[in-house]
Amino acid sequence: MSQTLFTGAVRAAIGEDALRSRLSDDVIFADVGEEAVRHLLDLGALDEILATRPLAPPRLRLHREGAPVPAERYTEAGEVSRESTRVVRPEGLYRELRGGASMVLDSIDRLHPPVREAADDLMRLVRERAQVNLYLIWGGSHGFATHWDDHDTFIVQVAGEKAWQVHGQGSRPYPMKVDSDHSHTPPEGTVWEGVLRPGHVLHVPRGWWHTVTGTGGMSMHLTFGFTRATGVDWARSLIERLYGEEVFRRDLPRFASADERRKRHDELVRVLAALAEDSGVDGFLEERDARFPRRRSYSLGWAVEDGREPAPDTVVEFVPLLAPPTAAEDGKVAVTVSGRRYRFPAAAEPVLRVLARDRRLTAGELAERSGTDPGALSAVLRAFVRHHLVVMR
Repeated sequence: MSQTLFTGAVRAAIGEDALRSRLSDDVIFADVGEEAVRHLLDLGALDEILATRPLAPPRLRLHREGAPVPAERYTEAGEVSRESTRVVRPEGLYRELRGGASMVLDSIDRLHPPVREAADDLMRLVRERAQVNLYLIWGGSHGFATHWDDHDTFIVQVAGEKAWQVHGQGSRPYPMKVDSDHSHTPPEGTVWEGVLRPGHVLHVPRGWWHTVTGTGGMSMHLTFGFTRATGVDWARSLIERLYGEEVFRRDLPRFASADERRKRHDELVRVLAALAEDSGVDGFLEERDARFPRRRSYSLGWAVEDGREPAPDTVVEFVPLLAPPTAAEDGKVAVTVSGRRYRFPAAAEPVLRVLARDRRLTAGELAERSGTDPGALSAVLRAFVRHHLVVMR
């Protein structure tokens, strides 16, 4: 279920039209059922992550009553790969958690495959990069004071309960991480209030103030955060294109006459307006999709060794997170992934189409669904795996 948590369970619970119209503009609550989130994470899996990964502040950190807990209270000096660092002391961590501290673990999607699969699925839904942070607390306190986030979030409760109050936009709508004003204040009142239990999903838009507190027991939730493209991002892309315009590379005529300065100003405005007209928002978003990153994964044996042939039950997984744009070029198929363009024989096109749609399947299923001869499929997959378009297991 984690592979389709958002494009499947969440979309079905909220509704396609409601999700599209309310995403980033309204608080959204959905109950997808405990079964849908059961395999994302539990305390046993978290114990294993803490025991086997060299996690130290700020990647793993504690907060209590709106303030960070000094790292010295739960870490000690240590060494990882011959480099000095801080390492978490179990007894110190236990003590702080018993005292009401909230533990935050950043980017847990890079540490735990089920969470990574759910993050990948969210990225396919919103077409933006996503990161997942873990929040764990015991007791009735809170780790953070009333606050807003500079990104959109989906909160997924995986264990225990936590009380939420969403207050809405503050005095500055749509605030940004890099902004000209961070002095805005929260609104009065509450637009949504409730207790999240396992299987509950809450979407809080960027800039919406909220208050979160424990309910007395253990609470563990995952925050899936993503930042959507804004008009500022589009404008930045225009600036990058201005380097190709001679008039923008020239020095400004500081010491020229007023008439000459006015002429230069008018020319700059004219060129900028023409560029903005030609470089529309749709094209910017398409180019952004074409540069969307791949999830880092490896298939060393298949990519390095020569002569390996996939068996019918070999699992093939598509690496690009978004379905990449393809085009026919001189009897070949060209595909753009993460800003790089690859050209393959035309026989690769139906294989690409099936992989982009189904994402993970066996070589036998891929051959049948794409109508590709197993021998030809083997050659295509060898090329794909070496260019990091698929991983095979």
